[in-house]
Amino acid sequence: MHAPLSRGRKRRIIAATAAASLATPLMLAATATSAVAKPDPGKQGERLARQLVKKADADGAMRHLRAFQAIADAKDDNRAAGSAGYDWSAKYAGTLLKLAGYEVTYQNFDFVYRETLAEKLSVLSPTQRDVPIKLMTYTASTPEGGVEAALAAVPVDTDGTTGCEADDFAAGDFTGKIALIQRGGCTFAAKQANAADAGAVGAIIYNNTDGDLNGTLGEASAGRIPTGGITQEAGEALAADVAQGTVTVNMEIREFHETRSTPNVIAETRGGDEDNVVMFGAHLDSVADGPGINDNASGSAGILETALEFAKTNRKGKHANKVRFALWSAEEVGLQGSEHYVTSLPEAEREKIALYLNFDMIASPNYGLFVYDGDDSDGVGAGPGPEGSAQLEHAINTFMRSQGQEPRGTDFTGRSDYGPFIEAGIPSGGTFTGAEGIKSEEEAALWGGEAGIAYDKCYHQACDDMGNVSKKALGVNVDVIANAVGTYAWDTSSLTEDVPFEPTKGTAGSGGGLHDHDHGLTS
Repeated sequence: MHAPLSRGRKRRIIAATAAASLATPLMLAATATSAVAKPDPGKQGERLARQLVKKADADGAMRHLRAFQAIADAKDDNRAAGSAGYDWSAKYAGTLLKLAGYEVTYQNFDFVYRETLAEKLSVLSPTQRDVPIKLMTYTASTPEGGVEAALAAVPVDTDGTTGCEADDFAAGDFTGKIALIQRGGCTFAAKQANAADAGAVGAIIYNNTDGDLNGTLGEASAGRIPTGGITQEAGEALAADVAQGTVTVNMEIREFHETRSTPNVIAETRGGDEDNVVMFGAHLDSVADGPGINDNASGSAGILETALEFAKTNRKGKHANKVRFALWSAEEVGLQGSEHYVTSLPEAEREKIALYLNFDMIASPNYGLFVYDGDDSDGVGAGPGPEGSAQLEHAINTFMRSQGQEPRGTDFTGRSDYGPFIEAGIPSGGTFTGAEGIKSEEEAALWGGEAGIAYDKCYHQACDDMGNVSKKALGVNVDVIANAVGTYAWDTSSLTEDVPFEPTKGTAGSGGGLHDHDHGLTS
């Protein structure tokens, strides 16, 4: 039995009940207001994307290009990984990112630095002539003065995999000869290794499409015999000569190798969900032959311009996801910077990366507007990217078309820094404006420019300088980066949404792999 309540206690209970009665609707109202006020990630992303597209532009990116050009001018005319030009480029970008408030890390790793010493191919008989040749990076070298030998042509496979199997060399005698091999189907390293096993003393790989052939064997340990690349026209002419009789050549392919250290530049926001990281990258290094302004100061400048504007626009750090920017080193010698980064991450950290977008060569002077074919709807070359890649492609296409541009697909060949991310199962995508591939008539009608010449006629050459960029293409792609950063900083839910299957309209861009470049390992 309870004691009877005193009058004072009754008054306190009544007062408390009344207060609670009054407070309940206020609390409900506050809860409702809180629910309304909670930011909608999708709308926040759209708002931020619009702001960044407006603020990040080609003019800002051009300022960074001029800085990279000035660095190359002062440092032996290049910004190759392991050189002073690269180190200054990394410090320039990293300093600006740190001043903007990012957490900046210089991720050092060792690699084999390389320089071209000699590239020469001379036909001695039956008709004397010189044939332009480009060595495959990390090739073995000939003696100074070259090696003289007869050519032996590997029979062309109808399935496009010439030289990819040991049996391809069974039809002829390659001992002491230089193997002539058509590009396609497997890595350049595999082709020269099979030629070496067959007794060849050198390998010449000729293109299977128009344009020069620039390639890499991937790593110094892969080089078995001196290996270089030539055009399709030159290769087919040599193969025809071999079919008629003995062709003797002198090939001098020599490359300097030395172990050096070089840094990736990684910058990330201090806030945002560490379990949901959105990542944007470009390689910062050039080849040793030039300043690399289109390839790939352009992509680095686009990333840098967007990152700095993002920091200004988002001073309070209000965004849902952690945003990470990467400028890779040693891409030109086999994607070594991005490969080191991805393989060094613990699996748990790799799983936190929601997406990776790559921007390699985004200002080609005779540009195309290519978007990586995440859903493999073009049916060219490699298959689709990891789940989510189709949505990344769709988002870029949709944005570009909203800006009055008409993109086309390009294949995931693994020849740029998205390769290691795809191998790790991370949704990937990005844009590309073309390298040594030849622009078609239909593409010229679609985008302007000149049909029948390369998208970038200075690809991997000394003339890849400030005169070798399209400011218009640069601006289009900076807008793509800005829109993606703003959108995904807030919301990645679109990566699981259904999107339409988007095959390329017409034939422009359907060449896929022909619109990528041979920085990576695939042939």
